[in-house]
Amino acid sequence: MKLSEFDFDLPDGLIATRPARPRSAARLLVAGPSAVQDAQVSDLTRYLLPGDRLILNDTRVIPARLSGERRRDTAQGAVSAKIEVTLLEPTAGGHWRALLKPLKKVKDGEVIHFADDFHAKVIARSEGTAELSFSQTGRAFDTALASNGAMPLPPYIEAIRKTDAQDRADYQTIWAKKKGAVAAPTASLHFDEDLLRVLAERGVSFTHVTLHVGAGTFLPVKTDDISKHKMHAEWGEITEQAATEINETREAGGRIIPVGTTALRLIETAARPDGRMEPWRGETDIFITPGYQFRIADALMTNFHLPKSTLMMLVAAFMGRERVMAIYDHAITQGYRFFSYGDASLLLPGPRAPTD
Repeated sequence: MKLSEFDFDLPDGLIATRPARPRSAARLLVAGPSAVQDAQVSDLTRYLLPGDRLILNDTRVIPARLSGERRRDTAQGAVSAKIEVTLLEPTAGGHWRALLKPLKKVKDGEVIHFADDFHAKVIARSEGTAELSFSQTGRAFDTALASNGAMPLPPYIEAIRKTDAQDRADYQTIWAKKKGAVAAPTASLHFDEDLLRVLAERGVSFTHVTLHVGAGTFLPVKTDDISKHKMHAEWGEITEQAATEINETREAGGRIIPVGTTALRLIETAARPDGRMEPWRGETDIFITPGYQFRIADALMTNFHLPKSTLMMLVAAFMGRERVMAIYDHAITQGYRFFSYGDASLLLPGPRAPTD
């Protein structure tokens, strides 16, 4: 399939730069194979049934964006320049892989200063990233990062406004636990404690899994033939308890509903061809495009995604490309808010989808 098949025109005014308040007040587009209903996230109890199980990603976003100054001695004296660092992932050797802006002007061996007692040395550069060795490690590093780092908002928000203190709460799920993500599982940002309580009272269950969302989730697809795109890898884990809960729900006839594409990609990676879930731990680079046969996900709650993105391809695989394009056309016409801080959709391709 061609990249152009996943394109659409989005008015700039529909790009959300702040989340709804309260979180569950965000709008919810509920879509089946033919019908569409407009609701709010707080209405989920109308569409989720006793025995359903939501799969929630418990990754925790770290304040991975750092503003620093690189310093270098030259024959003309000391020179310095501003540089922006976005941490991507720790390396096996105790360093960090990171995006540097601008990268081309940085040299190996240079030191980037973020505070008097917090700096990083450039060890090596390759494939558009750099390997950094920080002056702090362990808990001291976590403390320094918390003091000096900012939440790594997506580029389309950063282009409109700068990150601020409010984003430390807004860009984190209420159940975030395991540190390691540099982007939030944004469909989960719509949940608050009241909504979880009401859903639990209805008989909906919750299972936590972990997928550390990487900055690669924002990388554009650069090849028109989507089969040639190489997906970024992300680390994830499904515990034995999580696998047991999922299997028991399926055996009892309940639906497995991942909240967000990250949770969906993880469970589809770990599920056997017959749909049985196994404990799993490792890196996944699963690339879900139309034609993919889903093993375990019965429905999907997700935000509205960027044109020509791998996430658009994933939802097109889940609902059908033409159906997804019609759903997005409805969302744009009705003024739904898009992307990370935007509204949500509940995609129900099966027999228990909404009717007209």
